[in-house]
Amino acid sequence: MLFSSTVFLFSFLPIILIVYYLAPRVLKNAVLCVGSLFFYGWGEPFYIFLMSVLILFNYFGALSIARSLKNRKRAGKKLVFNIAVNLFIMVFLKYAQRVFGNVSIVLPMGFKQQLVPPIGISFYMLQILSYIIDVYRGEIKAEKNILNFAVYIAMFPRLVAGPLVRYKDISAQLGARKESLENLGDGTLLFIRGLAKKVLLANEAGQIFQRIFLMEAGKVSVLTAWLGCAAFAFQIYYDLSGYSDMAIGLGKMFGFEFKKNFSYPYMAKSVTEFWHRWHISLRMWFRDYVYIPLGGSQADGAGHTGGVVLVWLLVALWHGASWNFLLWGIYFCLILLFENHLMRGSLRKMPAFIGHLYCLLFVMTGWTFFFSPTPVSAVNYLKLMAGIGGHGVVDRQGVYFLLTNACLWLMLVLGAAPVVHNLYERVIYGGKRVKTAANCIIYMAIFFLCIAYLATEPYSPFLYFRF
Repeated sequence: MLFSSTVFLFSFLPIILIVYYLAPRVLKNAVLCVGSLFFYGWGEPFYIFLMSVLILFNYFGALSIARSLKNRKRAGKKLVFNIAVNLFIMVFLKYAQRVFGNVSIVLPMGFKQQLVPPIGISFYMLQILSYIIDVYRGEIKAEKNILNFAVYIAMFPRLVAGPLVRYKDISAQLGARKESLENLGDGTLLFIRGLAKKVLLANEAGQIFQRIFLMEAGKVSVLTAWLGCAAFAFQIYYDLSGYSDMAIGLGKMFGFEFKKNFSYPYMAKSVTEFWHRWHISLRMWFRDYVYIPLGGSQADGAGHTGGVVLVWLLVALWHGASWNFLLWGIYFCLILLFENHLMRGSLRKMPAFIGHLYCLLFVMTGWTFFFSPTPVSAVNYLKLMAGIGGHGVVDRQGVYFLLTNACLWLMLVLGAAPVVHNLYERVIYGGKRVKTAANCIIYMAIFFLCIAYLATEPYSPFLYFRF
């Protein structure tokens, strides 16, 4: 079930909100838990069984670790066992089809069974791992209320594609939170904003990218190739940040406060700053559970380099067991090491405009490894961007993509910067009173425009559902 589907918008969400707000306080978590499991199992009931098994296994596993904390060696063994089981489940479900597919080339009998990984397993598995690790570290107490724990793991707003939420950040909210009409209204506006990002911007940019990416290489000019890369860069940003906004907005509707997940990454002046602004919760997870335990920035030169390399290797594998993701991880790992060790002073002295162009150049180049299915296709696309083997520098096709989508390009650029949002906030919320009526009318118009698009455009799932 998609947040941007009519089934969700006009059936699931209204029903669960009504039942949730009518339910007494003692039953609200039960309503949210049942609704989340129903949401997750929509179209594939096996996912409910899998989620239930993971909840039970990690609930009792964390309690067992907590009881053994006085004996650190014993608690450590239990932690390793729990981590190993969770990782085995995730790796098997995500990569078994690829492994068995390769084996079927060698074995005569082949392997016919299709293993479709559960959507969002990488996200909620990282939340599970952070929980049991924090219990072992003594940073949190193991949750004794199994319903509270189930809501933490299975909560549908951020279940599929984040943001990653730490248990310690919402533990108090799981047991006691206050819903209000103000939070419901703020959450609704934030949800509509995310919906618009997905439907009006990400999907439209994705269509441009697909049209260009599927063109014959000999018909692609330098301008067209760069426009295709820019279209994907905007698509993945608005797709993922739109989902995050919707998830945070849904959380507010149910009384939860989730942290911001994106901070205008395309406004960064270095690649390092870009990744500090991009999917913040995911970066913080790898920082706190991989990078810092290995020494972090306090490690010596070799230790620091090794930590950065391992983090990016894991991030690449987390996205998928494909060579293109591995190259994508290596590419950004090398750039970050280069910036940290050789360009730190230069980046500070660089004019803001030059730093911004430098960041965009290398980030967009890196996206080619991400969206290309193979390393060879990535190299071929980079050649087209460099003017090798294509159709010149500028051609009619490139001008067509640029001019016929001029309004879309303008919205994509302006939406990736804070200027429009800040101006809107000053106009609506500035002065002596909030212009509530105008605000509601504008957001309702955006919502109905999104519905109109949903009624006509093809099925377009979120890009990160596959992770």
